[in-house]
Amino acid sequence: MSAKSCNHHHCYHGNCDRKKLFRRIVFGVLIFIILGLLAIFIIWLVLRPSKPSFYLQDASIAQFNFTAGTNLLTAIMQVTVSTRNPNDRIGIYYDKLDAFAVYKDQQITTSTELPTGYQGHNDVVVWSPYLYGVAVPVTPYLSVALDQDIAAGLLLVDINVEGQLRWKVGTWTSGYYHISVTCPAFVGIDHGSGSNGDAPSFHFQHAAWCAVDV
Repeated sequence: MSAKSCNHHHCYHGNCDRKKLFRRIVFGVLIFIILGLLAIFIIWLVLRPSKPSFYLQDASIAQFNFTAGTNLLTAIMQVTVSTRNPNDRIGIYYDKLDAFAVYKDQQITTSTELPTGYQGHNDVVVWSPYLYGVAVPVTPYLSVALDQDIAAGLLLVDINVEGQLRWKVGTWTSGYYHISVTCPAFVGIDHGSGSNGDAPSFHFQHAAWCAVDV
């Protein structure tokens, strides 16, 4: 065999050795990733995080009326909402939260951003945001529905919270999860007892648990 053939044969085996080494490295990395994901999945199944609970403590309505002859609704209110993390070993990061009011399936206030941050095990956080909706365009039937509710003496306004959260287990933090909260605010109406002598006034009926979807 010539020297040229020997050199070619030697280089061929060198390439094979490098390919085998590369395959082993890739295989080892894949095994490491799979084992890591499996460990996280097992921990997740064992801990089974429970979604946070939300509670509407108060809703104070300063104004809730239509502009005469228009389909423009003005609603001004302050609400107090608390949330509790029921997990013993799992923390919660709230990355984005917006609160707004809904009446008859229509949003009637702009979104108010709530403070975000970390909620530890079994911790309780309380927010008391103001919700504003000045001359908000709504469908015509809402005016009729509001007149009916005022006549009945009871108003139902949903306080919604939408945002994103992450779970924290030890040093591991999950990806983002969407959270949607709906709190029913039952508000009583007193006719003709407003500050101007004929406008109705509103009083919060009772605190209520909220529906939470994560």
